[in-house]
Amino acid sequence: MTQNTTRKAAEPAVTALSGAPDASLPSPTERRRLREAKSMTEKQVATAVGVTRSTIRSWETGRTTPRGRKGQTYAKLLAGIEAEIRQREAQARKAEREAVKAAQARSAARLHSTHGSPAFPTGPPPPDDGDGQRTATVAREPDPAPASRAGAGPAAGPPAAGPSADADAHADADAEAGPGPGHVAGSGTGAAEAGIEAEAEAEAEARPAPLPVPDTPDQAFDALYTHSAPSLARQAFLLTGRRALSKESVEQAFHLAWQRWPEVAVDRDPAGWVRVAAYEYAMSPWHKMRRVGRRPDRAGPGDGGPGARALHEALLALPPAYRRTLLLYDGLGLNLPETAAETEASTPATVNRLTYARDAVTARLPELADPEVLHERLGTLARTVTPPKLAPPLAVRSRSERRIRLWTRAAIAFTALILGATSFTLATAPTHYEPRLAPAEPVGGVPGASGPQRLSPQDLKLRDRLRAEPMNGPYRLVPRPV
Repeated sequence: MTQNTTRKAAEPAVTALSGAPDASLPSPTERRRLREAKSMTEKQVATAVGVTRSTIRSWETGRTTPRGRKGQTYAKLLAGIEAEIRQREAQARKAEREAVKAAQARSAARLHSTHGSPAFPTGPPPPDDGDGQRTATVAREPDPAPASRAGAGPAAGPPAAGPSADADAHADADAEAGPGPGHVAGSGTGAAEAGIEAEAEAEAEARPAPLPVPDTPDQAFDALYTHSAPSLARQAFLLTGRRALSKESVEQAFHLAWQRWPEVAVDRDPAGWVRVAAYEYAMSPWHKMRRVGRRPDRAGPGDGGPGARALHEALLALPPAYRRTLLLYDGLGLNLPETAAETEASTPATVNRLTYARDAVTARLPELADPEVLHERLGTLARTVTPPKLAPPLAVRSRSERRIRLWTRAAIAFTALILGATSFTLATAPTHYEPRLAPAEPVGGVPGASGPQRLSPQDLKLRDRLRAEPMNGPYRLVPRPV
């Protein structure tokens, strides 16, 4: 075997051991979602892969990337979990389709036993939309006469009441035995579709009209604010107990959302994004130093039904993290993975917080020992508590834009101030090096400074006599008088 052949044969092994990341691995968020969907802990996954728990946490947070044989084992484990989840979802969809078909058969049998064989159109079955639901336009039965609906007069016939128990039993038996020899093909399916269509129309009438699709960012923001702001204000009030602070938290969250609207608009849950921002601002410990955070406002006796004040006081007595977890899980109905992701905690830590919060609330209110009762009471309180009066969306957007302009101008002014100070320093700074003067040092060998000697008494007497002479100098130079 030549050297090139040996090198080519060893290339796959070198690639496998070189630590290259596996391209089949999902994203870090998807890794955690698959693990939590399987109800596996980090320790169990670490044991299955053969690594430590901290390594699994690093892989799920994206700090490190699985490589080598451990990465391949981890990718196979995740692929198996994903396949199992897909199989479970497929079985659930199949069971749902079977339940829908059974309900259609029962409805068709009841309609057949009550009204006889209605004149439904026959022919090929309507096309399937791919999810087990058939879409078709079915002929409706004629509306009975007003006299028949009112039941007035002997000729009105039997009243239009629901089928009796015997009729139901007979209809169920007919449905189980299948269509008889005189049964019209497609009549049972048409009756079932007619009943489903009637129920769908009733639900469509009871359902509120859908909101119009926004065309501009302003309309999208206004729709989000109108839909989410009141409920967020109620939740912030339950977390803080202060209406002014809850209003400020919601408006601050929407200010931040409008500043980052390109990011919020493409988020898969814009309401959740704003909720996280509002909770973070409302639960900040710095509000205790402000006047707005000193006087709590409790829920009124009419907010949330009887016992609302006691439940709110029990909720406010919890630590902030436990209070937030209990409100998200039992008040809003989020599941454990969603609650853990929103509170930035692991699922076991979220379970511990939820258990502690429920025990603390039960200790103060024993009638809420059942989790279902607590969930219902807290959900009712979160929906019916009186929210503070909020500003319109246009005012919120205007304040956010005004704040952005103010901060922009402040940043520009600060930058200009720094540039001016730098320019002044450069203009007044010396352009050459000036050596500093050396300190003074004593010089040796030089006599000290001295003055004239003190005059003796004889010298003083001579000086006085000389000064008394009219002319100084020798005698021969003194002029004689003429």
